[in-house]
Amino acid sequence: MSDIAKRPTRTPRRTRRKRAEQLAFVGGGAAVVAVVGFLLALFTSFTNLVWVLAAIVAVVCYFMFKRSLAP
Repeated sequence: MSDIAKRPTRTPRRTRRKRAEQLAFVGGGAAVVAVVGFLLALFTSFTNLVWVLAAIVAVVCYFMFKRSLAP
């Protein structure tokens, strides 16, 4: 019995879909914050740190989302 190949460990489809939805929501929200923060920093004395961090979060979420859709 020890020569039988084990099933590969895969994440269930429901879990992958939920993770992709969460990444899309967080990434989209971070992108909106980045754009609004950039416009506020451009026209007012709003700090640059907020929109830069939001842009980084949006990019990371994008790549993680893209990776979660790969077969």
